[in-house]
Amino acid sequence: MHELWELARSLRSRRLVDLTQTFRPGIPHYSGYRDETRQNALELDKFGFWAVYHTLVGAWGTHVDAPAHMFRGGRKVEDLRPEEMIMPLVVLDIRARVEENPDTVVEMADVHSWEERHGAIPEGAFVALCTGWSRRWPDSEAIANQGRTPGWSLEVLRYLYEVRKITASGHETGDPDPGSSTGRPIPPDRPLSEVLHEWFACEAYILSQDRYQIEFLANLDLVPEVGAMVLVTFPKAGDAPNFPARVVAVCP
Repeated sequence: MHELWELARSLRSRRLVDLTQTFRPGIPHYSGYRDETRQNALELDKFGFWAVYHTLVGAWGTHVDAPAHMFRGGRKVEDLRPEEMIMPLVVLDIRARVEENPDTVVEMADVHSWEERHGAIPEGAFVALCTGWSRRWPDSEAIANQGRTPGWSLEVLRYLYEVRKITASGHETGDPDPGSSTGRPIPPDRPLSEVLHEWFACEAYILSQDRYQIEFLANLDLVPEVGAMVLVTFPKAGDAPNFPARVVAVCP
């Protein structure tokens, strides 16, 4: 028990970086979702307690997407295990390219460069894509950027999940796929689910691997590329495909 207390003290003495955006009504969100609404359930002056009804979609603010988000029979939020919430943190930083071209995606050259500097990405890691996009929060127009947003590439994700066997991944945007992939018009002669699995190929791939992702991460530019650990937490919501999350980096 004494060793665990010392571990807790050691972790609390480290530099902790909150990778979570504050959520409230009016924040950036997918256009198909209604905005959050709030109403007092108890008022402090009247009842001695303050409680609030929050009405919001699960995919709100910084949030977790479980496999059930896109796949029937996939694991839900309640099925994600505690050991999947404590991981080494790997940051792939492509901010310089994003500043020049907001449509850019992470490439295998970025991964090879990271591994040349730091060694192989560890099994069980959480890999975060740093694009600088979180600095646009909470400006919805800046976040959407007329559909020009950076993202993951399928080649990199396949390498990370199948070769390096990471546990989960995350990004600062509202989707892992770049805006150039997700913003096309819907063909009238094809099923929507089929089309979406093509447009959101990166998201579909991650969730098809029985893994989860975190969207709308913040402050990735404040953590090192290697050496930190991440704590990914969220309520154990039953029958939920996604839910708001709290993500914290413990830095060396």
